[in-house]
Amino acid sequence: MFQSFLFLSGGIFGLYLGAEGLVRGSVALALQLGLSRLVIGLTVVAFGTSTPELVVSVKAALDGLYGISLGNVAGSNICNIALILGISAVIQPLRIDAQVVRLQIPIMILISILLTVLLLDGRIGRFEGACLFLGILVYMGASLYLARKEKGGLDGDPSGPTTSEAPVGRVWVSLLFVAGGLGLLMAGAQFFLTGAVSLARNLGVSEAFIGLTIVALGTSLPELATSMMAALKKEGDIAVGNVVGSNIFNILCILGVTSLVHPIEMGGIRMIDMGVMLGVAILVLPMARSGFRLNRWEGAILLTAYGGYIFYLLGSAPLS
Repeated sequence: MFQSFLFLSGGIFGLYLGAEGLVRGSVALALQLGLSRLVIGLTVVAFGTSTPELVVSVKAALDGLYGISLGNVAGSNICNIALILGISAVIQPLRIDAQVVRLQIPIMILISILLTVLLLDGRIGRFEGACLFLGILVYMGASLYLARKEKGGLDGDPSGPTTSEAPVGRVWVSLLFVAGGLGLLMAGAQFFLTGAVSLARNLGVSEAFIGLTIVALGTSLPELATSMMAALKKEGDIAVGNVVGSNIFNILCILGVTSLVHPIEMGGIRMIDMGVMLGVAILVLPMARSGFRLNRWEGAILLTAYGGYIFYLLGSAPLS
């Protein structure tokens, strides 16, 4: 038990340092390469912080732990919106880029609907996984294409720096911050996950419950740490783009790759869990459209929704 708490503490420390390095490096890259904070949040930060989910889901599927594999993605997506955006908005009201409201959030909702439909037969096969993975390739290509169309520098400011103005040395320093931050985030998430799963196993809770809660929260800690750090630094585009991009990546890439490696069964995950994932994705859209900001009271609503879902899980069927 003591060793589990040591893993948890070490993981949290690694996540804090990793988030600091990743946010600092990614924002610097946005300035130096002439890209917006939004694009960096939707790609480098979002995909990088989702790496723990990918590793855990693939390993769980190979081990036949389908409740952990699928529950990790569904639970992480719920956690990302309801908990992470909720906490971030309570810390600091988040400015939301119009592109997120008009394009990225609707894409997140559509692929959440797609995943729910694919699971109506209780599994995701290799062909379906290939279609999901193709989707992430299209999404990344479109994101890079839109980034190249942006003129000027940060957030469309024509006076912002361009790639040619960025000193080469500073770009490499920023890349080192990003790489080091990602490394610490992954290591921290792994330490936390090891301790959390050990505790859960000792308590005898079900595989699906572990996937939806302990594993989902553990692998979402990079997103939590990164978005909270971005909120504290008033980098709302990073905070929101990180969450939305991570949710898109979780479904299209993580489940795509995982089901290509090994078809995924429901494994105790219920359609109501998928409904909650879809519901919070839809809920955030009208909030985001109201002034293109996520205010503190809206963050409180998201946190309440997450608390209610966890309470439901605890009261429904937590034990194996």
